[in-house]
Amino acid sequence: MSATNRISAHFEDHIEVARRTHSLLASEIERAIDTCVSTINQQGKILACGNGGSAADAQHLIAELVGRFERDRIPLAGVALTTDTSILTAVGNDYGFDQVFSRQVTALGQPGDTLFAISTSGHSPNVRLAIEAAHAKGMHIIAMTGRGGGVIASMLKTHDVNLCIPHDRTMRIQEMHLMMLHLICDGIDTHILGASAT
Repeated sequence: MSATNRISAHFEDHIEVARRTHSLLASEIERAIDTCVSTINQQGKILACGNGGSAADAQHLIAELVGRFERDRIPLAGVALTTDTSILTAVGNDYGFDQVFSRQVTALGQPGDTLFAISTSGHSPNVRLAIEAAHAKGMHIIAMTGRGGGVIASMLKTHDVNLCIPHDRTMRIQEMHLMMLHLICDGIDTHILGASAT
């Protein structure tokens, strides 16, 4: 396959998974927006965690909340649990890498807060422990996964949101995760600022 054909195949696959994601998850994305808006309305905060590319997605989300998305608005309370190297290395050294997120959730989380738990495989041990800690604190969970949702899918409660991308390839899952994060940010801004031209 030529480079041109390979690039075209990637675009076609991206378009197809975007269509399938919209068909399967539009209502769940709405629920995720409603969950975040509820947290914001209660003066709560949004926490986010993940590993690798999912860590970057967690930080991207929080940057959009604390800074801004597309329009100026008040800063919104959010913390990326992936960014404090002193916490990550201290907890990783003293308790193990599996607890680097859960201890932060236990320390910072309050009832009504929301945790974005991002894992392309749905199996990440440290993300799973973060979900357990968030449930113990009375928090909402928005899980972002792929590959059928993995173990994380089985951990979620009825009031949690499961955004599981219908694909097995990491790059496609991450592409859709980023799109959903942007849709959620747009939904939050629409709640706060009203609708804008698309």
